[in-house]
Amino acid sequence: MRFQCFASGSSGNCVYIGSETTHILIDTGISRKKTMECLQNLGLSLADLSAIFITHEHSDHIGGLPMIEKTRPIPVYASKGTIRALLKMPQFANTDAEVFHEIEADGKVRVGDLLISPMKIKHDAADPFAYRVWYGQQKVSVCTDLGCFDAYTVECLKHSDVLLLEANHDVRMLQLGHYPYPLKQRILGDFGHLSNDSCAKLLSEVLDSHMQAVFLGHLSKDNNMPEIAYETVRLSMLSGDGIYREKQFPLYVAKRDVPSELIEF
Repeated sequence: MRFQCFASGSSGNCVYIGSETTHILIDTGISRKKTMECLQNLGLSLADLSAIFITHEHSDHIGGLPMIEKTRPIPVYASKGTIRALLKMPQFANTDAEVFHEIEADGKVRVGDLLISPMKIKHDAADPFAYRVWYGQQKVSVCTDLGCFDAYTVECLKHSDVLLLEANHDVRMLQLGHYPYPLKQRILGDFGHLSNDSCAKLLSEVLDSHMQAVFLGHLSKDNNMPEIAYETVRLSMLSGDGIYREKQFPLYVAKRDVPSELIEF
C-alpha cells in the first residue's frame, strides 16, 4: 500500500492512496497539471485512477476536478449534500452528472482491492466527510477540515497505520493575526478547523501499536508554521501519560505546494 500527500493547505488539497492495482485520490484541490505531474512521479497517469473521493465542496478541495473530468471521466464519490453543492457550481455545468456517486457516512465502498469508508466531521460545508481506506488489514485515515472531535472521531481513527490529521492553526497566532474577527471565530468554532493543540489531543487518543506514520495537514499559511505545529504535537506526545508516549514513528508535516514523503507499507 502506498500513501502520498500531493498538497495540503488552504491553497489546495490532494491525497493519493493506492495498491499495486488500485489507485484513488482524496480531493482534487490542485490543478490538473500538477495532479498529473504528481501521479507521473509515482509512475501513474489519470488513466490509472479508479476513483476520486471528495471530502467537501470548498474550492481548495475540488479546484482541479472539473478539468480532470473533462480530460478523463473518473468516478467521483461524495456525500449527497456535497454532490448537490457541486452540481450547482458553474464550473461543473459541463460535467456528466453520471460520474458522481452518493455514499453515506460509515458505509463502505469497494474500489478494486481497496475498501473506503467515509466518516462524519463537523465543518462549515454542505455535508463533509473524512475517509478511512483499507487494503486488507492495513488502514489509512485522512481527517482534515473539522472544528472539533468526539468519541466517534476517535473510534473511527483508531488502528490507523498512516494518519493525515489537521493541525490548522496556532491559537495565539490566529488571535493576534490580521484576520477579521468573524473569520477568527469561524476558524475557532466547532465547525471550523483543528488547532495544533486540538490535533495533539486527538492524536493522543488514537495512538496505538498500528501507527506507522503521522502527517500533520492543512496548516494555515498565516496562522501557523510547520515548526510550531510539529513541536506542539511532538512535545504533547512525549509528555503524555499513555504507554505510547515514547513510541518512535515518523511525524511529518504535509507540505503546501509539493508532494510530501511517500509512505510504502
